[in-house]
Amino acid sequence: MELKTREDINERKSLRYHIRQVVEHPYFQPIVIGIILLNGMIIVAETYATGNTLLITLDQIIVWVFVVELILKLIGLGFRGYFSDRWNLFDFAIVIGSLVFYSTPFVSVLRLIRVLRLIRMIPAIPALRKIIDSLLKSVPALTGILGLSILIFSIYAIIGTTFFSDVLPYEFFGSFHTSLFTLMQVVTFESWASQVARPIINEIPWSWAYFVSFIIIGALVILNLVVAVILSYLGQEDDVERDKQMNRLYEENKALKQDVAEIKEILLKGQKS
Repeated sequence: MELKTREDINERKSLRYHIRQVVEHPYFQPIVIGIILLNGMIIVAETYATGNTLLITLDQIIVWVFVVELILKLIGLGFRGYFSDRWNLFDFAIVIGSLVFYSTPFVSVLRLIRVLRLIRMIPAIPALRKIIDSLLKSVPALTGILGLSILIFSIYAIIGTTFFSDVLPYEFFGSFHTSLFTLMQVVTFESWASQVARPIINEIPWSWAYFVSFIIIGALVILNLVVAVILSYLGQEDDVERDKQMNRLYEENKALKQDVAEIKEILLKGQKS
């Protein structure tokens, strides 16, 4: 009985090992990416041919392919190894959500889940994954910039509401919240000169300083701060990887020097004897 149990354990380990070899095979991930792209093309095609039987069947097949992929990864990597990666948690939620909502009347939720399947492209492609990871890491640093942006927008919205509420219609500077929306239009350069700035400058000549200063601070300075923070976190990952490589080379060089010293010591003892 004990021998049979050991054989079963060895067989399970062997099966898990072979499945892991499949999951970690160089061609496995490109195949998954191809299936995700096919899924995207099917979703796009369904916007032109709603209710097409062939497209629905293909979509169902792809859902079960994703389920098989999920099971293979769970077996090959193990539950702890699989769920230790937060991107795998996201994949797990999307696949399970696709199964749960596939035969339900919640059509809008089902469509949302199907579109979210395309986001699985992010963890599948290392370059995209690196960018998103860097963005997530930069969120704490961006909160300070967000607070600064809210403060600047609030100050300029109060100034705009105070001085320009009688010049343009209510939807521009009639209240605090409409002024905030107008400033968002200005900072994105959406018809800000012809629709907002010039009519006010014609009535209030000094208002050019208001718009110029806001664009310099809001659109140029703050935007460049955001870009600089994100780029710094993008470079940090490369720096960490470089430091790891340098430490590994240092340890290998240290071990090599130690081996050479031991060989030298052995040779010297041989010469003396």
